[in-house]
Amino acid sequence: MVSNISEGVEVTVETFYQPDYSNPATGEFMFAYRITLENRNTFPVQLNRRHWHIFDSNGDNREVEGEGVIGVQPVLNPGDRYQYTSGCNLRTEMGKMSGSYTMENLHNKKPLTVTIPSFDLVAPFKNN
Repeated sequence: MVSNISEGVEVTVETFYQPDYSNPATGEFMFAYRITLENRNTFPVQLNRRHWHIFDSNGDNREVEGEGVIGVQPVLNPGDRYQYTSGCNLRTEMGKMSGSYTMENLHNKKPLTVTIPSFDLVAPFKNN
Protein backbone atom coordinates (compact mmCIF):
# COMPACT_ATOMS: atom_id res chain seq x y z
CA MET A 1 0.00 0.00 0.00
CA VAL A 2 1.28 3.49 -0.86
CA SER A 3 -0.02 6.87 0.22
CA ASN A 4 0.60 10.52 -0.60
CA ILE A 5 -0.88 13.88 0.41
CA SER A 6 -0.97 16.77 -2.07
CA GLU A 7 -3.24 19.81 -2.20
CA GLY A 8 -4.68 18.63 1.13
CA VAL A 9 -6.03 15.38 -0.33
CA GLU A 10 -4.62 12.03 0.79
CA VAL A 11 -4.50 9.33 -1.90
CA THR A 12 -3.93 5.73 -0.74
CA VAL A 13 -3.53 2.86 -3.21
CA GLU A 14 -3.79 -0.87 -2.61
CA THR A 15 -3.22 -3.37 -5.47
CA PHE A 16 -4.36 -6.92 -6.19
CA TYR A 17 -3.37 -9.42 -8.87
CA GLN A 18 -6.44 -10.97 -10.53
CA PRO A 19 -5.51 -14.59 -11.46
CA ASP A 20 -9.06 -15.46 -12.58
CA TYR A 21 -8.91 -12.73 -15.24
CA SER A 22 -5.29 -13.33 -16.27
CA ASN A 23 -3.76 -15.75 -18.76
CA PRO A 24 0.04 -15.77 -18.39
CA ALA A 25 0.43 -18.19 -21.33
CA THR A 26 -0.93 -15.50 -23.68
CA GLY A 27 0.66 -12.52 -21.91
CA GLU A 28 -2.49 -11.26 -20.23
CA PHE A 29 -2.12 -10.05 -16.65
CA MET A 30 -5.00 -8.30 -14.88
CA PHE A 31 -4.61 -6.19 -11.78
CA ALA A 32 -7.11 -4.35 -9.60
CA TYR A 33 -6.37 -1.31 -7.50
CA ARG A 34 -8.38 0.27 -4.70
CA ILE A 35 -8.04 4.01 -4.23
CA THR A 36 -9.05 5.81 -1.05
CA LEU A 37 -9.28 9.60 -1.19
CA GLU A 38 -9.51 11.65 2.00
CA ASN A 39 -10.14 15.39 1.95
CA ARG A 40 -7.99 16.92 4.70
CA ASN A 41 -8.83 20.49 3.65
CA THR A 42 -11.22 22.90 5.36
CA PHE A 43 -13.21 23.24 2.13
CA PRO A 44 -15.07 20.78 -0.14
CA VAL A 45 -13.42 19.46 -3.29
CA GLN A 46 -14.75 17.74 -6.38
CA LEU A 47 -12.82 15.21 -8.46
CA ASN A 48 -13.36 16.20 -12.11
CA ARG A 49 -10.73 14.31 -14.15
CA ARG A 50 -8.10 11.57 -13.93
CA HIS A 51 -4.80 11.17 -15.80
CA TRP A 52 -2.87 7.89 -15.58
CA HIS A 53 0.61 6.85 -16.73
CA ILE A 54 0.79 3.05 -17.10
CA PHE A 55 4.17 1.37 -17.53
CA ASP A 56 4.57 -2.28 -18.52
CA SER A 57 7.93 -3.99 -17.85
CA ASN A 58 8.28 -4.73 -21.59
CA GLY A 59 8.75 -0.99 -22.20
CA ASP A 60 5.18 -0.15 -23.22
CA ASN A 61 3.85 3.10 -21.81
CA ARG A 62 0.22 4.21 -21.97
CA GLU A 63 -1.65 7.29 -20.87
CA VAL A 64 -5.31 7.26 -19.93
CA GLU A 65 -7.34 10.42 -19.35
CA GLY A 66 -10.98 10.99 -18.70
CA GLU A 67 -13.73 12.53 -16.65
CA GLY A 68 -14.18 11.41 -13.07
CA VAL A 69 -13.52 7.91 -11.80
CA ILE A 70 -15.67 4.84 -12.53
CA GLY A 71 -18.33 7.09 -14.04
CA VAL A 72 -18.68 9.60 -11.18
CA GLN A 73 -17.23 12.95 -10.15
CA PRO A 74 -17.42 12.68 -6.37
CA VAL A 75 -17.60 15.65 -3.99
CA LEU A 76 -15.65 15.27 -0.77
CA ASN A 77 -16.50 17.58 2.10
CA PRO A 78 -13.80 18.25 4.73
CA GLY A 79 -12.94 14.96 6.42
CA ASP A 80 -14.84 12.84 3.87
CA ARG A 81 -13.39 9.70 2.33
CA TYR A 82 -14.24 8.23 -1.06
CA GLN A 83 -13.13 4.78 -2.15
CA TYR A 84 -13.34 3.02 -5.51
CA THR A 85 -11.85 -0.02 -7.20
CA SER A 86 -10.75 -0.23 -10.82
CA GLY A 87 -8.42 -2.33 -12.92
CA CYS A 88 -5.54 -2.38 -15.37
CA ASN A 89 -4.30 -5.02 -17.79
CA LEU A 90 -0.62 -5.53 -18.59
CA ARG A 91 1.22 -7.70 -21.14
CA THR A 92 3.85 -8.71 -18.55
CA GLU A 93 3.71 -9.86 -14.95
CA MET A 94 4.87 -6.52 -13.59
CA GLY A 95 4.54 -2.82 -14.19
CA LYS A 96 3.58 0.37 -12.43
CA MET A 97 1.10 3.22 -12.53
CA SER A 98 1.10 6.86 -11.42
CA GLY A 99 -0.93 9.91 -12.26
CA SER A 100 -3.02 12.78 -11.04
CA TYR A 101 -6.56 13.93 -10.38
CA THR A 102 -7.83 17.33 -11.39
CA MET A 103 -10.03 18.53 -8.57
CA GLU A 104 -11.79 21.79 -7.82
CA ASN A 105 -11.93 23.76 -4.60
CA LEU A 106 -15.70 24.28 -4.42
CA HIS A 107 -15.37 27.44 -2.29
CA ASN A 108 -13.26 29.50 -4.68
CA LYS A 109 -13.61 27.38 -7.89
CA LYS A 110 -9.81 27.06 -8.26
CA PRO A 111 -8.39 23.87 -9.78
CA LEU A 112 -6.21 21.52 -7.74
CA THR A 113 -3.81 18.93 -9.15
CA VAL A 114 -3.67 16.00 -6.74
CA THR A 115 -0.80 13.55 -7.23
CA ILE A 116 -1.51 9.82 -7.37
CA PRO A 117 1.63 8.16 -5.98
CA SER A 118 3.48 5.65 -8.14
CA PHE A 119 2.54 2.07 -7.32
CA ASP A 120 3.76 -1.31 -8.50
CA LEU A 121 1.66 -4.00 -10.15
CA VAL A 122 3.38 -7.36 -9.59
CA ALA A 123 1.99 -10.87 -10.02
CA PRO A 124 2.70 -12.78 -6.78
CA PHE A 125 4.58 -15.57 -8.56
CA LYS A 126 7.08 -12.98 -9.86
CA ASN A 127 8.21 -12.34 -6.26
CA ASN A 128 9.37 -15.96 -5.77
